[in-house]
Amino acid sequence: MKLTKILMTSTALSFVAGMVAAEAHMANEMTIVSWGGAYSKSQKLAYSDPYAEKTGVSIINDDSSNEAVAKLRAMNEAGNITWDVVDVVASDAIRLCDEGLAMEIDADEMLADAPDGTPASEDFGDLLVSDCFIPQIVYSTTFGYRTDMVGDTPPTSVCAIFDTETYPGKRSLEKRPINNMEWALICDGVAKDEVYDVLATPEGQQQALDKLATIKDDVIWWSAGADTPQLLADGEVVMGSTYNGRLFSVIEEQDQPVAMLWDAQVFDLDGWIIPAGLSDERKARALDFIYFATDTQRLADQAKYISYGPARKSSAPLVGKHADLGIEMAPHMPTDPENAKNTFLYNYEFWADYRDDIDAKFQAWLAQ
Repeated sequence: MKLTKILMTSTALSFVAGMVAAEAHMANEMTIVSWGGAYSKSQKLAYSDPYAEKTGVSIINDDSSNEAVAKLRAMNEAGNITWDVVDVVASDAIRLCDEGLAMEIDADEMLADAPDGTPASEDFGDLLVSDCFIPQIVYSTTFGYRTDMVGDTPPTSVCAIFDTETYPGKRSLEKRPINNMEWALICDGVAKDEVYDVLATPEGQQQALDKLATIKDDVIWWSAGADTPQLLADGEVVMGSTYNGRLFSVIEEQDQPVAMLWDAQVFDLDGWIIPAGLSDERKARALDFIYFATDTQRLADQAKYISYGPARKSSAPLVGKHADLGIEMAPHMPTDPENAKNTFLYNYEFWADYRDDIDAKFQAWLAQ
């Protein structure tokens, strides 16, 4: 045990020493790509600003994560990689890794141990779903609704999105098939544990699109995570899907007449990848940033600004109150027992395998 600990400590010190030695050869600026809005703000406050202050590096922020796969494919083909660190969802990380567009990360060599010396691979555990993916947060995609537009019967089921008689008015849905196809099948009578078996067939994909067609004229399609909160705040939609942290922001920080619907919320992971093909200087800077930004304290710090659960086990006990509002953050996390009573388990591997085909079918359906 003692020898193991010594070896682990030695390995960590060697890596840190290597990073310090390499610091003189790191790029002095980097482009960080994420999703914008309240989420990017939480990253900026929790680790981008502290990292820039510590190192003097100049950080350029880009809010293009929604197009990360397509843009990284194009950059790779053109031989001109302009991004250094990219925030993506788990299924996109798997695709980018499989296609050789993201570099592999040895968690125990390249990421910080937990404060008690637990190796990063154990601290992240099952959330390391790809060799190229460094998870940051557990979040969910769920629904918010205007409390002043739903009468005396606020929605309790995700299927309210398809009930335009009880809840008339526009609703917002993301302009991509993920989650929409699953919710459509659930609300068309498919059992949760059979959704991906059904969705793997052409008939099942058509069934989901047919269900979505029943509300197609009532939908405002969104591309950025900040869209639905803004549409809700403006009263342009009665309900809409988005990420739970964005809804937390519009409810608690902006005090808008909006409430959360946790039914059939879809858990997902978000984290970093480093594009393959960077120069040695840029790769060293990207790795140094990742080492800093994903340590135990930094991931716990992010939960001060947005209601997403940190991906490290060691960070969870450090989650406390919101930095400005002073409210406890734990009850606002998707993993809180009260909120997680009826979740839907997202299948990363399914979407890594089927994404391109179903994306094409979904976009063709939208254009009809």
